[in-house]
Amino acid sequence: MFRAYFPVLMLFGFVAVNAVAIIVISALTIRARPTPVKQQAYESGVPALGDARERFSVRFYLVAILFIIFDIETVFMIPWAVYFKQLSCFVPLVNNVCPVGNISFFGLGEMLVFMLILLVGFVYVWKKGALQWD
Repeated sequence: MFRAYFPVLMLFGFVAVNAVAIIVISALTIRARPTPVKQQAYESGVPALGDARERFSVRFYLVAILFIIFDIETVFMIPWAVYFKQLSCFVPLVNNVCPVGNISFFGLGEMLVFMLILLVGFVYVWKKGALQWD
């Protein structure tokens, strides 16, 4: 059982050692020379104006959440694309090819239903005016 998880444990070990090494090396090689100019906030070359705790419109958060939802749902298309041949064949594949006469449209239909659900959600959000930035 340990042999099955050994590559994963090695990966975690490598990541942990790498993270610690990067932090230690940066702490040893840094020369701290703080100046008032270096201590100022900097973003895109524009001087900071106003308070950092400014209130944002609820629409900003709504658009962000909608983007995340639709973005994550499209990630589900990757596993579907990998298994498309297996999903579109009634019998197991022979030499990675579906035998003649055993092709089905189950895999394609499954993705079309998924995309239709996404489209209905998108139209609903659009009609509700959630994408209007006024």
